[in-house]
Amino acid sequence: MRLIKTPKFFTHATCCVCAALALGLLGACASKESGYGVGPQAERQAMLREANRDPAPDTPGMYLGLIDRMQSQGLYFASLAHIDAYEKQYGVTPDSILLRADALRMTDQPEASASAYAQLLQTPLASRGHRGLGLLAGAQGEFGRAAAELQQAAQLAPTDPVVLSDLGYARLRAGDVAGARVPLMKAAQLDSANPKIVSNVALFLLASGQVTDAQTLMNQQKLAVDVRAAIRSDAAKVAAAESGAPHSGAAGMSAPRSLQAAPAGTVASTQNMMEPAPRVLQRFAQ
Repeated sequence: MRLIKTPKFFTHATCCVCAALALGLLGACASKESGYGVGPQAERQAMLREANRDPAPDTPGMYLGLIDRMQSQGLYFASLAHIDAYEKQYGVTPDSILLRADALRMTDQPEASASAYAQLLQTPLASRGHRGLGLLAGAQGEFGRAAAELQQAAQLAPTDPVVLSDLGYARLRAGDVAGARVPLMKAAQLDSANPKIVSNVALFLLASGQVTDAQTLMNQQKLAVDVRAAIRSDAAKVAAAESGAPHSGAAGMSAPRSLQAAPAGTVASTQNMMEPAPRVLQRFAQ
């Protein structure tokens, strides 16, 4: 069999054509992708993806969960924007009203917040509405009114330790030390690891004259120096309220402890430094 040789001119011509095509493709790429950043085609694809992207979770429960997480991270202003979007898409619900009321309270919009909390009073979240109104009253130094609202909240949610703790704190600040004991002990036994609750118990112990036990509690829970100072400051205000001394006004009063930052540690006292906090709390609840 005789081998057929490819003519040299054909090989050369083919190479020339391939080279020309390659240069043409490179020139086309250069013309389309010239400049910095993505090219027009990639940019159009990115815009299309963005336009088709869901702006929020695709179920009401997921969206409310997202908003709740934002608030837990302190993003209250951003949460207000998402609450608007949620209600536009799914309508107003008691859950969205509560999230809005909390966000308005935490962004220093008390009147709008009170209006939102009031909307909850005829819903299954009435307890949360009364609690919110109580916190707003406490923030204004009106602890008697705060205690009344929180009492209603506790009647509707009798096993909520945070509500019970808030009620105890409001009663302390209103000068009712004896009345603070039961709700605070309930709260402590329901959630003895909650640093806000236990710091309110320490405040109660100081206010009721059990200074050694209060110190032991604070030592056990390794409360920070500034937290201990705040508790002692509140104890002085409780003593003034209990004796009927005039208050210095809302501006001079701290907000309910539930509105303050939670201490980093846990809580306790002085007799036995190694005594667990739950045992201390149980002893005082008897």
